[in-house]
Amino acid sequence: MHGLTGSPYYMGAIGERLHGMGFNVLIPLLQCHGLRQPNGMRGVSLEEWKGNVTYALEQATTLGDQVSVGGLSTGGALSVHAALHNRQSVNGAVFLFSAALDIGYFKEKSAAVLAKWLDLYDDWRGSPLIGDDPYRYARMDKGGAKELVKLIGEIDRLTGSRGKKQRLTQPVFAAHSEYDSTADIEGIEDLLDDAEPDMAMLFRIGKDFQVPHASVVLEKDVKAHNGSPLEPKNPFFDDMMTSLQGFVGRHLDPAASA
Repeated sequence: MHGLTGSPYYMGAIGERLHGMGFNVLIPLLQCHGLRQPNGMRGVSLEEWKGNVTYALEQATTLGDQVSVGGLSTGGALSVHAALHNRQSVNGAVFLFSAALDIGYFKEKSAAVLAKWLDLYDDWRGSPLIGDDPYRYARMDKGGAKELVKLIGEIDRLTGSRGKKQRLTQPVFAAHSEYDSTADIEGIEDLLDDAEPDMAMLFRIGKDFQVPHASVVLEKDVKAHNGSPLEPKNPFFDDMMTSLQGFVGRHLDPAASA
């Protein structure tokens, strides 16, 4: 699953590498994303995103006996949610890239507080969603951000100290940059600390390398239509995918996987 404001194109390089390992790969489009003429994210709904994931899982079960989930940022959070709620369907692994499990200040705030904070940026919010980036919307929409906060809250109630303290029982591979200023790496560290012993792996990218949030999944630089650079690639992409392949070899049977 792609991230908030993103599109399936973001996950293309990851999908190709997984396909090369023997997986069937499905990359769903989340509601209110990928539109040529978006009306903000009016009507965006976490329940619809969950429905998008459920549909993809249903299709995946027709392609293989072993189903894994994964995603970038919000897509990573949706993957965790799906793995916690659909343990029988998600009987493969969970692959997380810059998973948005802890977004710092906003994690402890309500959706209403987040919306009020975003309302301070009237000029920014009034700008078009379609910009130069061919992979994603040009800005964050407050509606989508509110739904992400709801999602993180639901996961925290399931896995956090104040919740039911559930944990992922599937193998979990995560890649995260310490430089990430959007999703705090502590969120994924906490999740992996509670995972099954010897079934979790974190590919950590040091802060000094300055790899930003969304770049973790990029094999190549993202360029504008005029060729100017927009988002840098992950210089450790090959190393990351080699580590993921080794992880798959230890925990899964790709020949049976979707």
